[in-house]
Amino acid sequence: MLTDALVVVDIIASLGLIVLILLHSGRGGGLSDMFGASAGSTAAGSTVAERNLDRLTVAFVLVFTFVTISLSLRWS
Repeated sequence: MLTDALVVVDIIASLGLIVLILLHSGRGGGLSDMFGASAGSTAAGSTVAERNLDRLTVAFVLVFTFVTISLSLRWS
């Protein structure tokens, strides 16, 4: 039962990571440009939207990492 729930959380985290990584702007922009994230950007720093996107991505990475490690330990 717990393993099934962890697998579901792992799948949701991995799909969320795919979306969040695609939203990041790279060297030539990214999908985040379509949503206006670069409209208020300055040369000195990043916008609030980019910082929040970074924080959300880090949170998803941590969830994905811990769930994947716990699943691997549970199945070994």
